[in-house]
Amino acid sequence: MGMRSEEEYSEEDLERIRQVVNSGVHSVERKPFRFSLLFLWWIVVAAMGGVAWFFARMIGAV
Repeated sequence: MGMRSEEEYSEEDLERIRQVVNSGVHSVERKPFRFSLLFLWWIVVAAMGGVAWFFARMIGAV
């Protein structure tokens, strides 16, 4: 099933579609990406991996 063409909608429908597309979630201002948060997550994941490796060595799995 494909998309409908604009000719299939009335002017009232097209205006309501434009209002929905230009409001709400479609027009939310977003904060810039924070690399410091990414670096923090990398540290947390690396630490968890190190702890898992340490426990695996303790039981002789590695």
